[in-house]
Amino acid sequence: MPSSGRHVTMLTEGTYPHVHGGVSTWCDQLVRGMPEVDFRILALTGSGREPVTWELPPNISEHRSFPLWGTPERGGALRGRARRRFLDTYERFLLSILDPSAGCDFGEGLYALAELARQGRLTAALRSERVLRSLMWIWAMPHLPTAVARPTVHDALTATDLLEHALRPLAARIPGDRVAHAVSSGLATLPALAAQHFEGVPFLLTEHGIYLRERYLGYRTEAQRWPVKALMLGFYRELNSLGYRKADLITPCNQYNRRWEERGGAPADRIRTVYNGVDPAAFPWAGPEPETPTLSWVGRVDPIKDLETLIRAYAIVRAEIPELLLRLFGPVPAGNEDYRTRLEKLAAELGVADGVGFEGRTSDVAGAYAAGNIVMLSSISEGFPFSLIEAMSCGRATVSTDVGGVREAVGDTGLVVPPREPAVMAAAVAGLLHDDTRRAALARDARQRVVDRFTLHRSVDGFRRIYLELAGRRPTAPPAETGDWTTRLTDPWRAELLGGARA
Repeated sequence: MPSSGRHVTMLTEGTYPHVHGGVSTWCDQLVRGMPEVDFRILALTGSGREPVTWELPPNISEHRSFPLWGTPERGGALRGRARRRFLDTYERFLLSILDPSAGCDFGEGLYALAELARQGRLTAALRSERVLRSLMWIWAMPHLPTAVARPTVHDALTATDLLEHALRPLAARIPGDRVAHAVSSGLATLPALAAQHFEGVPFLLTEHGIYLRERYLGYRTEAQRWPVKALMLGFYRELNSLGYRKADLITPCNQYNRRWEERGGAPADRIRTVYNGVDPAAFPWAGPEPETPTLSWVGRVDPIKDLETLIRAYAIVRAEIPELLLRLFGPVPAGNEDYRTRLEKLAAELGVADGVGFEGRTSDVAGAYAAGNIVMLSSISEGFPFSLIEAMSCGRATVSTDVGGVREAVGDTGLVVPPREPAVMAAAVAGLLHDDTRRAALARDARQRVVDRFTLHRSVDGFRRIYLELAGRRPTAPPAETGDWTTRLTDPWRAELLGGARA
């Protein structure tokens, strides 16, 4: 049965509804903004025991946690001709990853593995000595760079285990009467690709951060040897490219992502940028700045946010402005406790621990932005960050790293600096703290930029029309815009920002 556009399966990985953060906020906004749409959530998680940390709205009819590392369902072992057929398929699949010049088709191999996964037989098939031998044989081919690393049996066991867990989402089923909406590239696309291939389910892909880039960044610090990394990064590369080519529509949240997707093989006519949005009334003008000079940061405490650079920049500025504070608002996700400890040690080594406050999760996010004279963003990878446009909506000047769609979001209403350059970041911060007039002008312009371009209403309406379009239904035309559409916002600060008296 074809989709009506009012039934959507949302596919997430490590985010909504189990983790707080920008992507999860976006998911919750989308679901709540379309109460007429029936959403099912298929969330890829670690163990499957992760608690739900969001209050789920009533139009989520089902939430299923799909563990990547739990105990899988196992069917019977493959024997005889079926086993030989599988080994041939699997070797071609490995060659498509490790030796693209061999001419083997990654998608063909993936769909064959999906059939086994749907029967509950893929895990057992991958846990055999013949599978390990196949991988060792391909790794050792003289023309491949992995041969120089002299792969070991331990490498093969590690790589096969990682790949088996990564492929588990192929077993997840999506009803044929739905739109499959993967909210990241990578593993979340596996059920969507399978449902599209076998049942003709429309496949929508939305990227926030660049998934493949983040995998490359993450594997730089992993302990595995080069052959293991070559296999896993090759797998993510090929999966990313297949998702780009196969998605019925790709909706990046900024032009930076769009350019990356086009380079990755996505047809330009199937890409449509839909910016993230915020409700300007929920993030109103923050009012007077704190009396004590303060830098505010809001997010999850995670290495991708590069808080080391932020703390180092803070230490440089504090040498010039001794009363300066740095307040870090946000949770420490499970597994990142050591990172938080590392940050605390760094602050102590730099002699600024007394000025760095780890405030934890806050229910008053707008208040967290208001707590600073300047709101900071120091990430090494972002999509179109909510923390940035929320801070701009609150009328705070920002200093951000030039990653993802940051420059696109800020325009000329904030300062953008290179990532991993604490001295450059410190110079930008010091300059703004010494220039009250410029800081105030940037704050006003930032608020107006959000009101003009990045409202939640625009974002949700865009996806409402896309769901109908993918289901083959004629989208309802949006109301004709007459005059200044921002007058319909119920924001009490709008008049002041446009030059009139405060409402």
